[in-house]
Amino acid sequence: MKRIILEMGTGNDLYGEDYTKAACRAVDDAIHHSSLTLFRSLGFDHADMDVRVTIAVQQPKQVNTTVVATKLPRGNPIVQVVQGGLDIFDDEHGTRSVIATAAVEAYLDIDETQWVSPSPKSWNRPTH
Repeated sequence: MKRIILEMGTGNDLYGEDYTKAACRAVDDAIHHSSLTLFRSLGFDHADMDVRVTIAVQQPKQVNTTVVATKLPRGNPIVQVVQGGLDIFDDEHGTRSVIATAAVEAYLDIDETQWVSPSPKSWNRPTH
């Protein structure tokens, strides 16, 4: 499997202290930064794509990975949660705001011998 896409995102739950909600918002932020046109353009099937999601929050055990996986519209999701993110405490009200970060990686099993990278000279083609 070759990684073809890496997107990052952030999400938060300012008042509910819900780590899953913050994680889902981080995934939404990441996947709305890209469009996977190569599938349509090159004839790949989305079902062949593995999507690995890494979520970082202060309390990893509070994230429901099954719910986070439902945020991915395509591919075969694999979600892991690690220590990270940020909690901001409001001492006056005894609450916390939860901030999550997400990395979303898309992988395809491609035969690299079938692909040729364009030479740098072809990048600056004159326009007519």
